[in-house]
Amino acid sequence: MLRICAIPVFIVVLLMGHWYASAVIFILASATDALDGHIARSRNLVTNFGKLMDPLADKMLVTSAFIILVQTGDVAGWMVIIIIARELAITGLRTVAASEGVVIAAGKTGKIKTVCQMIAVILLLLQNWPFALIGIPMDQIMLWAAVVMTLVSGTEYIVKNWSIVTAKGI
Repeated sequence: MLRICAIPVFIVVLLMGHWYASAVIFILASATDALDGHIARSRNLVTNFGKLMDPLADKMLVTSAFIILVQTGDVAGWMVIIIIARELAITGLRTVAASEGVVIAAGKTGKIKTVCQMIAVILLLLQNWPFALIGIPMDQIMLWAAVVMTLVSGTEYIVKNWSIVTAKGI
């Protein structure tokens, strides 16, 4: 819930032009993902609420950041469309699978995608610091990596679960 509550604060701080402060908020919000997962598993507190809200909070945080970065002119809209379309498609696939009693677990490429997206957002918020000092456009490299991993992971989910996609409904 901290990640979700941090989103409006992050947006307001960023739109006020406080890029580094917004990066700190984003980093702290992103870190709660690993922290709450560790706490839940170590204390055997895994709940249906957590299973639903954890990935949703990630998606809300990352897509909010990317949408604001489109508004500021730092990310191309088409890249964010790819990212959001993948998230909606996989969420839809998981919903259909769940209705059939099938759980689609997060795959390795999906986790890599999330890490690439978060690193890209952080570097964009930090205006490519410290890489700008040595002339490496790491923010753009990670943005492209995020888009590529978004496409790869989305394709992987669909291919692995094609039987759910093509199953005849009621």
